[in-house]
Amino acid sequence: MIPSKVHRKLKSKRNSQINGALFSVALVLAGLGLLSAMFLAISFGAKEMTIGTVWTAMVKYNPTLTTHQIIHELRLPRVIAAALMGAAFAVAGALMQGVTRNPLADAGILGVNAGATFMVALSFAFFPNLPYSALVVLSFMGASLSALFIFALSSTTPGGLTPLRLTIAGAVVAALLHSLSSGVAIYYQLSQDLAYWYAGGVAGVKWTQLKLLIPVITITLAGTLLLGRSVSLLALGDEVAVNLGVSTKRVRLLAMIAALILAGVSVSAVGSIGFVGLVIPHIARKLVGVNYRYIIPMSSLLGAILLVLADLGARMVNPPRELAIGVMVALVGVPFFLYLAHKERRSI
Repeated sequence: MIPSKVHRKLKSKRNSQINGALFSVALVLAGLGLLSAMFLAISFGAKEMTIGTVWTAMVKYNPTLTTHQIIHELRLPRVIAAALMGAAFAVAGALMQGVTRNPLADAGILGVNAGATFMVALSFAFFPNLPYSALVVLSFMGASLSALFIFALSSTTPGGLTPLRLTIAGAVVAALLHSLSSGVAIYYQLSQDLAYWYAGGVAGVKWTQLKLLIPVITITLAGTLLLGRSVSLLALGDEVAVNLGVSTKRVRLLAMIAALILAGVSVSAVGSIGFVGLVIPHIARKLVGVNYRYIIPMSSLLGAILLVLADLGARMVNPPRELAIGVMVALVGVPFFLYLAHKERRSI
């Protein structure tokens, strides 16, 4: 007879192998879904094009053809940007939910996006001719300062840092920063310039910006994969994580830095798009379980799919005019947030 301890180890190993196989299947399907969504988003727009034309423009680009120019200079960069930013916002939300153990955590809800947007407003007012690389740095600084203030505010209240206090502090700081951004925009007559960042959109992203965005986001996303196991243990509680050899302070610091880079850089490119980081990690957990080694890559693919489809929907609702991509995401995110908030309140 196999001793119970050995039996449990064998059973755990077998379950791990099964979970790994299911994760691989889910990852492949999500990858194929992303490629399909990107191809659809490149194919459809204000100007109708055949699938053959789209494929030829992508594999044999001819700069003398107008249709090829539209695909290569307008549609392709915005679709790549939507996929990158969707992955960035989703992984940032997953990391925040993991390290804070707050199911309502998200770069938008916790005020991080608002901090980045406020810094963008200040840069437009006082340094209007800054290069895009400097704008990215300032956006990251705004996100970081906002996050530090939110954590300090929620930690100093009686009872300490809790998911509910963190969410309330984030909402308060976000409202304050949005008001300050609006005040700066009105005083310095920047309302038209900042409207893009408030509503969110990928139409303005060009290849010159992608040359900076692609390496920063892909390197940061790759780094988050190394944090998967530690964040999984941290999500079980500090005591469990410490007993298993995890340095909780170091993991929290690295995870929050990664989340702030992803959120800050994304806001500088496409504006303050909320709810992606809230909705997608929950869907990923339903598909692959609670292991962050699986949640992080799955969230990146699902987030990319959501933002690519949201951008496609924003373009197709009333062509040739476009809706704000943030509106399309909010149609999904707001009901989901209310559901989670109601569920969280019942569990308190």
